[in-house]
Amino acid sequence: MHPTKEQIAHRFTDLQNQICQGLAILNNNTPFAQELWERQGGGGGRTRITQNGTVIEKGGVNFSAVYGVIPPKIAQALQLPPDEEFYATGVSIVLHPYSPLMPIIHMNVRYFEISNGQYWFGGGIDLTPHYVVPADARYFHQQLQAVCQKYHPHYYPQFKKWADEYFYLKHRQETRGIGGIFFDRLTESEQLTKAQIFDFVQDVGELFVPIYTYFVNKYAHLPFTPQQQEWQFLRRSRYVEFNLIYDKGTKFGLDTDGRTESILMSMPPLAKWAYNYHPPAGTPEAQTLAWLKQGINWVEQQI
Repeated sequence: MHPTKEQIAHRFTDLQNQICQGLAILNNNTPFAQELWERQGGGGGRTRITQNGTVIEKGGVNFSAVYGVIPPKIAQALQLPPDEEFYATGVSIVLHPYSPLMPIIHMNVRYFEISNGQYWFGGGIDLTPHYVVPADARYFHQQLQAVCQKYHPHYYPQFKKWADEYFYLKHRQETRGIGGIFFDRLTESEQLTKAQIFDFVQDVGELFVPIYTYFVNKYAHLPFTPQQQEWQFLRRSRYVEFNLIYDKGTKFGLDTDGRTESILMSMPPLAKWAYNYHPPAGTPEAQTLAWLKQGINWVEQQI
């Protein structure tokens, strides 16, 4: 039986609850502040933000379900007929850790439907370490590969390549981090039903807390230097650049008159831009930059 948009939205609210509960425990029981908001054109959402925790300096776990007439700009970008009604729901997460030894992490799962019967799922999860550690990258990609292979043998290589291409700062000629998986326009096929694709999307969502627990346990309570924190601020600036220049979710939210504060919750609490800065050769910072390129097979990377 095909899940309805209402059932999908309800499951996404459950996912938001589950993730917030898990993160609060990891963040020394720091609570999330909640805001309910309504979109003028139809629908709304539930924004949950945590700030100034011992592990997470700033993080957001957002749920939204919005609907109405597709704005012309969105219809053109998605190659959809004009004047159709749309329904979009999803969960979006970005965490900026306090420690520069911890990675920034992002996840999004979403569903889009229009009144002519078209629908699709999208989403993904990616990791942006301030310091790239190949063993951690292998762990992360192994978790993603395992969940993808439950559903289709081509999912991981296709979605990993898609993430490499999507999370790329062309003007910097570097990836945003070590990638992950990114997918869009997933709909039923001969291989998978709509219900099975939704199962896959939910499994991706449920990876979030276990993956972040790994990094919290390994790095969150280690000491770090002021120099490492300065590097963190510089790497955060690249995150800002990507989200404001390239991110489709940011553009979709703003173009559909979503809540600006919720859309821009992905911004870090503090970032820095240094003019033409290049770390000294042989330093961990320089080694990190050398890893920020497309096409690395992290699962089989020799460590």
